[in-house]
Amino acid sequence: MGEVDVHALNAVDFALYPGELVVLLGASGSGKSTLLNILGGLDTPTSGDVLYRGGNLTQAGETELTAYRREHVGFVFQFYNLIPSLTAEENVALVTDIVDHPLAPSEALELVGLTERRHHFPAQLSGGEQQRVAIARAIAKRPQILLCDEPTGALDFRTGVRVLEVLQHVNREMGTTTAVITHNAPVAEMADRVFVLSDGRIQSERRNEQPRAAAELSW
Repeated sequence: MGEVDVHALNAVDFALYPGELVVLLGASGSGKSTLLNILGGLDTPTSGDVLYRGGNLTQAGETELTAYRREHVGFVFQFYNLIPSLTAEENVALVTDIVDHPLAPSEALELVGLTERRHHFPAQLSGGEQQRVAIARAIAKRPQILLCDEPTGALDFRTGVRVLEVLQHVNREMGTTTAVITHNAPVAEMADRVFVLSDGRIQSERRNEQPRAAAELSW
């Protein structure tokens, strides 16, 4: 901005492996969201490479990036971004029309424990239920990668744990590579690997030999 350079990320070397659950920890401004947006093809880095299945996303055009986001990546954000005039099932169905081999909306909602709420509108659902609909929508297209930006940030503890249980269940049942960013350190205990970011750099990486069940977490 003007004469000031702000490096959101600097010299980051990072990899995701098939089927793992990764937690990215860091304070606000540490670069977590920027990293997630780059992995998801929402942002393009000013230098460096983003490699996926032999291709280089930094060299991809907008059409290729759109296809990457549509066919390979699911996004879950802090706020649910549901369409108020559509039921839970209709919100999930929005993405099933744009991919070749989606889950049925009812099946996606069953995975997140919302079968009995599928005909309810967002205003008739709690915050945690709305977030679970958002997760169902993200996984309905069978993404290879699920990127979650502070998915429990707007939720109370009990509801947040329920959402984390759903993410852990999806990771195990579907084998979806899952990355969760959070400022909440105890969430790291459920991950296969944990990265700590600070000032745009990865400060540390560790592997949990025995990841904890989300239901066992407390903060």
